[in-house]
Amino acid sequence: MSFEPTAEKLLPDLTPAEELVLLARTLWREGYDDHLAGHITIRQPDGTLLCNPWYLLWCELRPEHVIRIDLDGTVVEGEWPVPLGIPLHLALHRARHDVVVALHNHPRFGTIWADAGRVPPVHDQSSALGGGEVVVVDEYQGPVNDPATAAAAVDALGDADMALLRNHGVFVLGTSVRAVHQRAVALEQRCRHAWHVEALGGGRELPEPARSFFRRSDGTGFHGFWEAMARRELAADPTLLLPRQ
Repeated sequence: MSFEPTAEKLLPDLTPAEELVLLARTLWREGYDDHLAGHITIRQPDGTLLCNPWYLLWCELRPEHVIRIDLDGTVVEGEWPVPLGIPLHLALHRARHDVVVALHNHPRFGTIWADAGRVPPVHDQSSALGGGEVVVVDEYQGPVNDPATAAAAVDALGDADMALLRNHGVFVLGTSVRAVHQRAVALEQRCRHAWHVEALGGGRELPEPARSFFRRSDGTGFHGFWEAMARRELAADPTLLLPRQ
């Protein structure tokens, strides 16, 4: 007997703003928790972007806090200010129409490899599940909130799916919240495991053809993973999807 769960059995219907909030909260638990750092943008059909605002931790974000901005970074809906580092996202969305969701933060182990300017090897299956190409981008040619600096960083990124921003943090891209969640989780696990393996004196990288097989993933293949982590957040805060009185 086979069982193919429908989407509504795994999660309730979610608005894009609710997906953004759940993405932020699930990743906070995964080490994407550098205080007020971090931006998530989700491109909307009209070209505007949903975004988490400045001043709020990812672990306290709620749907009513989500703002909508245009590609100039102007708030067109919402009552909170735009994060200071948003020029990187604006430049990315102008240049990469294939990207729907973009995420930047300073996760614990991803930032170590970004500081070292090295892409960590993939040592195990779970570290590879997000798929995609990772590159190192040296973006510190000017202030991180400078549009010209942001545009140069996006140009250096090319068509890669993830970047280790040297001396800064990580940038994770995808076609959906599900894809970016899987990629962000796998990237941090990859960085964490590689750090420990290197501390032991080294180990064998995931061999071919498995490594190439996983790299070709668009981040959406592990059905149920995103939903399970989102359900954990909804169980922890049953009021999360209810409007505040």
